[in-house]
Amino acid sequence: MDLEAAKAQLFKHLAWEIRDARVVDAMRRVPREWFVPPAQRDAAYDDRPLSIGYGQTISQPFIVAMMVEALGLKDTDKVLEVGCGSGYVAAILGQLAATVVGVEIVPELADFAAAALAELGYNNVAVHLVSKSSLGYMPDAPYDAIIVSAGAPSVPPLLLAQLKWHGRLIIPVGSRWQQNLIKVTREPEGDIVEDLGACYFVPLLGEGAWNG
Repeated sequence: MDLEAAKAQLFKHLAWEIRDARVVDAMRRVPREWFVPPAQRDAAYDDRPLSIGYGQTISQPFIVAMMVEALGLKDTDKVLEVGCGSGYVAAILGQLAATVVGVEIVPELADFAAAALAELGYNNVAVHLVSKSSLGYMPDAPYDAIIVSAGAPSVPPLLLAQLKWHGRLIIPVGSRWQQNLIKVTREPEGDIVEDLGACYFVPLLGEGAWNG
């Protein structure tokens, strides 16, 4: 199956599963093949995660769509993506929000993501290389929404502290091998926590997450 046919099939499926048409339309406009290694481009529109090297993956499109939909983004929002990898999710977010801040701990991936996003014209997306000991990106906090593309043992307080009131955090929480997607809405009277279902992500490293 060629890329265009595979893309049409994928988005027919996503349009059936995802209620927010803005999310599906944003994803349709992002050329996923730009964000995978050349050897993986024939599989760019398979609905599955793909290796991007350095022990990292580009997430399954359906999971990405579900996570982004759950953020409930407005076009005035500032969004943080933790673990931006090759930049695929950041590109999607860049079409739905005013400002996107992506952080990545692998220098090669941070460079790749920044270059790909710039070449595709996503001028509202910035990618920062951060250390493994840090979590999030305090210089641009607070954020309206945070999406985490790696799994944590629990919801890190450091990320919640970077959210505005009424801000939303989507994060995989569980073991290194299996997690559940958790949505936390930060409210003055107490956080609202929702379980969005099972998933699998690479481990999140940093303060309040996994070590090494």
